[in-house]
Amino acid sequence: MKKLFVSMLLVVLLLTGCGKKAKLSNPDEVVASLENGSITATELYTEMKNRYALNVIIDMIDKQILDKKYESSQEEKDYIADMKRQANLYYSYLYKNQYSSYSSYLLATYGVSSEDQLDPVFSLEYKRDKAVEEYTQSLVSDDEVQKYYDNEMKGDMRVSHILITAEYTDESTEEEKTTAKNNALDKAKEVITKLENGEPFEELAKEYSKDSSAENGGDIGIISDTDTETEFYEAAKKLSVGEYTKEPVETKYGYHIIKLNDVMEKNPLDDDMKKEIREKLAKEKLNTDSNMEYKALIEMRKNNKVAIEDKELSKQYENYLYSYE
Repeated sequence: MKKLFVSMLLVVLLLTGCGKKAKLSNPDEVVASLENGSITATELYTEMKNRYALNVIIDMIDKQILDKKYESSQEEKDYIADMKRQANLYYSYLYKNQYSSYSSYLLATYGVSSEDQLDPVFSLEYKRDKAVEEYTQSLVSDDEVQKYYDNEMKGDMRVSHILITAEYTDESTEEEKTTAKNNALDKAKEVITKLENGEPFEELAKEYSKDSSAENGGDIGIISDTDTETEFYEAAKKLSVGEYTKEPVETKYGYHIIKLNDVMEKNPLDDDMKKEIREKLAKEKLNTDSNMEYKALIEMRKNNKVAIEDKELSKQYENYLYSYE
């Protein structure tokens, strides 16, 4: 989920009252003095309001809605802890030389000055993700689920493979990595040529495969779409029993030659299967629509009858909505 947080949260503290136009408690108060002038609270507020207030108010609105919708859970706590670890790692390995301290990095990146203040930031991020997920799943129709089951679902498959890996290390240059990948691809194509010339799949797996299944002739047993790399599963699904892929199949592990040994009867379309398919189709919708996250949260606010009373901010929010139509 893209972050909508900003660093200048102070703007919220300057707002008082709930009328059609928010006012300052002391508009003429000087917040900075110069040799030949000063900056008043009104001037600061106006500048901050124009730059940051909309994002801050959206965050506050979403937090109120989502805190009521989702109770705190262990999953959320684990997510927050993991994100805090990631933030620390990013700082330590990528940004430490760019900031005077971890606190300054947090302020610039997340708008907070201490690690403890990250909890509500990541809590909101987690709950937004859940809301987006639920919204996207609601867009998947029963007909889409049935069609996917009929046309795309296949029973669990028993497969074998020959895995050819690219030989390089983390210290290798990009040129060296590219060369290693090309060499692996060429070797995988050579293995396919040997298969086409009649050499046994099992023997070639024992000779060439860089996988623990090699000693079993490449047999990796039963696979399903929930526990297998997408590229691997989709390639296997297109095969008939006894066939192997005529082109190497690339995954993050390397290049595979896949052989389909058997297909089991597919599971019935029960509630669990419908849930699994709906989640899969929802992820596809989310991945193909870059604005889906924003659309989901906009719809959430609409359903909660959100109205921004301040005229200037209301206008900004209208423009925000227009950009995602």
